[in-house]
Amino acid sequence: MSRAGDDILDLGPRRHPRRMSMTPMIDVVFLLLIFFMLASRFGMDAVLPVAGGAEGAASDWQGAPRLVDVTPDTVRVNGTDTAETALAAAVADLLPEPDAAVILRPRDQADLQRLVAVMDLLRDGGLTNLILIE
Repeated sequence: MSRAGDDILDLGPRRHPRRMSMTPMIDVVFLLLIFFMLASRFGMDAVLPVAGGAEGAASDWQGAPRLVDVTPDTVRVNGTDTAETALAAAVADLLPEPDAAVILRPRDQADLQRLVAVMDLLRDGGLTNLILIE
């Protein structure tokens, strides 16, 4: 027969419980901090002011048509091929007043960079009221 005390095994001296180490958690926090710092963009993005519609309100159009078609290779003012160096002057001749609207229309798979380049040419020529259509 066995006694109740004989069933307990002797496991040796009692160990103190280990403390949880904070080092791995701190490492993870710093790695996340570095990741988000590198993944986020700093600085200002370029802003392209483009006039939108008047929320459905009609407006009176004044002067000659001012439609600039932007293609991957050429720029057309009212359907006529125009050199990029003379673009601002050609459009300015059609304006009844200096702040009149100019309509830009990308055509034939013109990419966004090409459209922005033409907008910059017009803006450098003093034309700031640009309307972008599809």
